[in-house]
Amino acid sequence: MACAGDRIVGGLPAGWRTPPFIRWLSTAARVPSMIQLGQYAPPTHTIAHLSDTHYLGGKRALYGKLDTDRTLARALEQLERSGTKPSAIVITGDLADLGEPDAYQRLRSELQPVADRMGSKIIWVMGNHDERGPFASALFGDEPDGPAADAPQDRVYDIDGLRIIALDSSVPGYHHGELTDEQLSWLEEVLAVPAAHGTLLALHHPPLPSPIEIMAIIELQDQQKLADVIRGTDVRGILAGHLHYSTHGTFAGVPVSVASATCYTIDTSAPQDTLLGVDGGQSINLVNLYTDNVVHSIVPIGDFTQVAGFSGVFLDKLASMTPDERREAFSSKTSAFSVAEVESST
Repeated sequence: MACAGDRIVGGLPAGWRTPPFIRWLSTAARVPSMIQLGQYAPPTHTIAHLSDTHYLGGKRALYGKLDTDRTLARALEQLERSGTKPSAIVITGDLADLGEPDAYQRLRSELQPVADRMGSKIIWVMGNHDERGPFASALFGDEPDGPAADAPQDRVYDIDGLRIIALDSSVPGYHHGELTDEQLSWLEEVLAVPAAHGTLLALHHPPLPSPIEIMAIIELQDQQKLADVIRGTDVRGILAGHLHYSTHGTFAGVPVSVASATCYTIDTSAPQDTLLGVDGGQSINLVNLYTDNVVHSIVPIGDFTQVAGFSGVFLDKLASMTPDERREAFSSKTSAFSVAEVESST
């Protein structure tokens, strides 16, 4: 990832191909004023997808080792520095590890100011580690028309024409996931009327198989019932968590994206007869919605050594060219176009 202060010297390296995430992060805040450089217009919506913060009360370390606040703070710092202005921040469950009221309050106090600065709506989703009462009280205490504190915490959000449905797949007293017949009937009624930009469904337990077999014990039960409800509707994507690693699949013809945890991750390369949680590989996802496309990009959390990159000055120069000139300057392997010369000219 490109970092401020570093430069590529000389011309473009042989065989250089611009990683899409570098271009996206460099231009995210500047897209409206820039020429469209490729075939796709800017996304209609950008959503930040986080999951599994697992906060403990009293700011206690998770398992006595993990500073959960630190990794989330780092993720939010990266999100802000990119210039991204997500329409919403969706957190797909396990906000608190033990459902303690002050864990929810601390999480909200840390996340809300960042969301306010970016103009983002926070969408809280229940997970198996969450408790409905404290969750509802701390995060929705002033909501006049929301579900009762002991009921499934299902809510619908309109984000500039994009409908996001937070669906509570938790089961009180258990870690597996279920959706009641009442919830599914409610969901069917909501989806009966399409939204202007379609629907994203956000729930904790992903309707996907896992290569870690023990996770099957605590997976979402009776998944076919959910498939029957969403198949053929305007649901464009399903956002989930729970697994503590990033993964993707399809369900009832709908793409599913699972965000890794911000607290700790599950090592999918561990021996098959084990379950190994590690302090590494944490990430968040960025969801870009286009007219007929939904793109999920994984953003690793951390500071990394830069090996290549360029600044907005270079991108401005490319934007000032015609499409043919840009292709020759940036795509041709024999191009003499120099990053160093462009950036040193300012």
